[in-house]
Amino acid sequence: MALAKQISGTEKRAASARQSGGRWPLVSLILGGLTALTLAVSLWMIFFYTPVDSLQGETQRIFYFHVPTAWVGMLSFIILAVAGIIYLFKPDARLDWLARAAAEVGVVFLSITLILGSLWGKPIWGAWWVWDARLTATLILWFMYVGYLMLRSYMGRTSEGARAGAVIGVIGAIDVPIIYLSVSWWRGQHPVAQVGVQGALPPQATLTLMVALVAITLLYAFMMVQAYQLQRLQALAQQLRAIVE
Repeated sequence: MALAKQISGTEKRAASARQSGGRWPLVSLILGGLTALTLAVSLWMIFFYTPVDSLQGETQRIFYFHVPTAWVGMLSFIILAVAGIIYLFKPDARLDWLARAAAEVGVVFLSITLILGSLWGKPIWGAWWVWDARLTATLILWFMYVGYLMLRSYMGRTSEGARAGAVIGVIGAIDVPIIYLSVSWWRGQHPVAQVGVQGALPPQATLTLMVALVAITLLYAFMMVQAYQLQRLQALAQQLRAIVE
């Protein structure tokens, strides 16, 4: 009887999941289309519309990928932290799915940020890496991502794991404003990106950066939808396995 009730409850949750997931294919289709369009426009602007920088040459084009990936890498950790904080006060599996999805997608973009920074740094600074304040703070955030994912993998899909992950998210989120303000707080080698300040960036470069930011943000949103849905399906599969076993 107890097993029958468990199966019945799981069937209801599965039906509910299928019903709630019905809208996601349309969301994915729209996001995917917008992402492809804006990425195509962004790539054209980066390589054909924006003039070559007089000081950095072709290397400066990395900037249009580096800044947007850094932006979404930090944004994703904020989403992770906010979802975790709410989970601590109001446990909800959907918040945990969101946090895990944010970690999985965010670490990809932040990894790209660090790689692109090294590719830019070698010809400009003469070194793949320098212990600049912003670079170091960004590397710390990357380790927070990795630590979160390792902890969640070790503890599995448990409420204890979700709470422990939420704590890491809150602690790691402190690093986000430090990354942003580091160039103002400490003297370092990392250039200060000034957008909208007269003489900081040529109009063509500013417009290209804005389009690239939109394109990468849409790509991030598209990947988040896929990652969230994967988390939802994995949680349902775990429930079904627990009943069968």
